[in-house]
Amino acid sequence: MDKLKALDAFAALSQATRLDVFRLLIKAGDIGMTAGSISDTLDVRQNTMSANLSVLTRSGLIRSEREGRSIRYFADMAGMRGLLAFLLEDCCGGRPDLCQPVINEIACAC
Repeated sequence: MDKLKALDAFAALSQATRLDVFRLLIKAGDIGMTAGSISDTLDVRQNTMSANLSVLTRSGLIRSEREGRSIRYFADMAGMRGLLAFLLEDCCGGRPDLCQPVINEIACAC
């Protein structure tokens, strides 16, 4: 991930509802959630949610799949890994052993 993509991702996550959506979709895992379910869970109007989902999609942090008349959203784990890799790229002054505790903390056991 380059600096501009990272800035887009950080900008997307810098708003409370979008951060809540991203965290909710991470919890949902491979099942994902429909836009309506996300809206209902977070008690956000659907038109407002639609705008927030668009920002997150453009940032590369979530992805969507059409299911008939609805759209299911998922956390884009490749996008999240890219952002984390960008943050840790030059971690610890070239001493990866110092970064290992951080990497262990954020590693998914899934």
